Amino acid sequence: MIDLTKLTTEKRNPDTMNLDKMSTLEFVETMNREDGKVIEAVHEVLPQVAEVIGWTTEALSKGGRIIYMGAGTSGRLGVLDAVECPPTFGVSPDVVVGLIAGGEKAFVKAVEGAEDSSTLGTEDLRNLGLNEKDVVIGIAASGRTPYVIHALRYARSIGVKTAIIACNRDSEMSKEADIAIEPVTGPEVLTGSTRLKAGTAQKLILNMISTGSMVGVGKVYENLMVDVMQSNLKLKTRAENIVMAATECDRETARKTIDEAKGSVKLAITSILLNTPVEDAAIELEKANGHIRRTLK
Repeated sequence: MIDLTKLTTEKRNPDTMNLDKMSTLEFVETMNREDGKVIEAVHEVLPQVAEVIGWTTEALSKGGRIIYMGAGTSGRLGVLDAVECPPTFGVSPDVVVGLIAGGEKAFVKAVEGAEDSSTLGTEDLRNLGLNEKDVVIGIAASGRTPYVIHALRYARSIGVKTAIIACNRDSEMSKEADIAIEPVTGPEVLTGSTRLKAGTAQKLILNMISTGSMVGVGKVYENLMVDVMQSNLKLKTRAENIVMAATECDRETARKTIDEAKGSVKLAITSILLNTPVEDAAIELEKANGHIRRTLK
């Protein structure tokens, strides 16, 4: 028998004991009030988040990967954050990887027993060819998921940096991690339903890690995603808008330069800002390790 009674995320919330008697308005007001506590909880762990972003930025700059691991809601949140990175930042799908206990099919339907496995997490990392350049980030609201714990243990055994995101302080997972990010979001509105406040906190932190890392490796200029993919008409228009916003050029110039840059928004912006042909702009970008701002001397 697993004792969950000591976990904050499993306790009953004294402010929602009458959830089934509330009017709809009372219910949403209560839930909104509880959600406000998530921001405070995440604020408390920002130093740890920043430290992890330093690690992940360095990993990406050296050809390493960010690998998220989790089960259930936590695993799905990791996968969700990972799959948004290629279209947003123009990176390969194997740069930010989301692993969920039970494999891809577990994203839409639970795979019984997968999260309790002491071997599946390690197997998943081995199948990825985990190496010292990578950073592994375990995600679990409870902080006690065996799938994640054993994977973290394996990662550390081969010299890989590890971090965890859990919503209980001094969690079991924290003992297997170099950095523990543990925002304590408190008892859920619906007892034990960690897809709620705990899930929201995890998503906020994952957003910070992936976005901060991509800023760190030059995927952002000002507040613009300059390596955005152009896989449909909307994104082609967005690419033009980004070039126009960054350089104050007109749409015709933006499209012409993007085409000259073979679709690279970053290269088009650099070419216009430096007032130089795309071939020369490409050389300057390479010298600057892909950071537009560093080319502007």
